[in-house]
Amino acid sequence: MQKTMKGAILPGNSTVELKEFPLPVPGHGEMLIKMKASAICGSDIRCIYREHLGKGPEGYKPGTIAGHEPCGQVIQVGPGCRRFKAGDRVIVYHISGCGVCNDCRRGYMISCTSPFRRAYGWQRDGGMAEYMLAEEKDLVYLPEQLTYSDGAQVACGFGTVYEGLEKIGVCGGDSVLVTGLGPVGLATAMLARAMGANKVFGIEASEERMEIAIKMNLFDMVLQSGQDNVGLIRDLTGGRGVEKAADCSANDEARRTCIRATGKWGKIVFLGEGGTFAFNPSEDIIHEQKTIYGSWVTSIWRMEELVERLVRWKIHPEKLITHRFPLEKVAEAYALMAGGKCGKVAVCFDEEFKR
Repeated sequence: MQKTMKGAILPGNSTVELKEFPLPVPGHGEMLIKMKASAICGSDIRCIYREHLGKGPEGYKPGTIAGHEPCGQVIQVGPGCRRFKAGDRVIVYHISGCGVCNDCRRGYMISCTSPFRRAYGWQRDGGMAEYMLAEEKDLVYLPEQLTYSDGAQVACGFGTVYEGLEKIGVCGGDSVLVTGLGPVGLATAMLARAMGANKVFGIEASEERMEIAIKMNLFDMVLQSGQDNVGLIRDLTGGRGVEKAADCSANDEARRTCIRATGKWGKIVFLGEGGTFAFNPSEDIIHEQKTIYGSWVTSIWRMEELVERLVRWKIHPEKLITHRFPLEKVAEAYALMAGGKCGKVAVCFDEEFKR
């Protein structure tokens, strides 16, 4: 077996460096995974690729192999592993928590505050490489019905959306508004439909992303972002407003639109990271009995549940991938994603690149 591998690091100046690394050896409770697909997340662009914004334990450790949306096949098992074996197809939950704090015991390693917490692609090597070392406790089985490209989008993308939609309780008969139609917004539409939403409306500022959303036929109506959005959504719902809304943009006006286009007793979830915004608590929330939820990624148990439901619903997250690149062209992949005029971008290996 080879002794070195290629991997990509992010210096923080909108460039990518492809370097040679020693092939890692799994220790106790660890597994060596051959990468098959590794997708690029918006947080990679915002917080690492352009500049290193995170500080302290949340910050990107310079020189770390990037990529926190990896999926691949186990090829070597370290001592002490109990469930997975060589040959298994697996998704990596992208936060490796301490495992013993309250949040970890709930399955929400994303919220672990222990000094032992390390995120793949941020503080420990991620999936933008030929191979990746992961702890067995961070793995979820990938069924044969799903491709590796499907699996690469489960944890941070579709998992984040599923968690948020479960919090607001999307179900049959609901009309749903989605603001921000990047990969997360498109995933929101796909899952909302599967969960029974009657109508799904989308709002987006980018013409390119509007075209992608319309082409995918995920929405009943896609609107250009503008001042009359609330009125238009109200008109489309007979004046009532939608029952549920999800902001995937982090834009202040989009967040206000989600609140004000939602009818009485409505529920809103904020999925988009960053930004600030102001609203009128009495008029916008209190008097109309609305509820706003914040939702950050998902738990590993809900991620396993989502994988089972993707199979049952016959949903393939890879449909959101508009561009695939080999590892040798990883710099082009990040540059395209940073431009924001695309759907999901993934670095793929072996047969996944040919899909």
